[in-house]
Amino acid sequence: MAAKSILAILIGATSLSGCMAANQLPTERLASATLTLSNGAPAGTAQLVAAGQQLSLAVAITGISEGAHGLHLHTTGSCVRPDFTSAGGHLNPTNKDHGKLSPNGSHVGDMPNLEVGNSRTASATIDLAGERSEIMAWLFDADGIAVVVHAGADDYRTDPSGDAGSRIACGVLKKL
Repeated sequence: MAAKSILAILIGATSLSGCMAANQLPTERLASATLTLSNGAPAGTAQLVAAGQQLSLAVAITGISEGAHGLHLHTTGSCVRPDFTSAGGHLNPTNKDHGKLSPNGSHVGDMPNLEVGNSRTASATIDLAGERSEIMAWLFDADGIAVVVHAGADDYRTDPSGDAGSRIACGVLKKL
């Protein structure tokens, strides 16, 4: 029961935090994913929101270990348990290197690490760089897109995956 309450609070907080983006423009929810752990337990949500032309991914997660966890957009909208490898590799339509520490810039699937506290919960809202129409086309191509959380921290440099370890949570982002 406590996990459901925490999850409800995280979802509400994430929804509200999206309202503060892009100079207070009203937000529009475009897509949603329910994140699931490898054992099938619910783990949270990811919401694609827009404020004007700015797209953001709002993530709320619970039930994972304390510490930093890699967060990425993966190329295929499939989350077959237990290893979630069906989600494919990182979304990288422009063939860039991995990680914000790359001298050539990072790829679209790169996200900052989720910092999970001792409550085993985390939330974050990440602005996606690029043109809205282009990003939407990349996210919602024929095979869809998955949001994946990894067991360890992304080192922001190791190509192609950031050396973040196994995939521990996954959700398919679906248009609303």
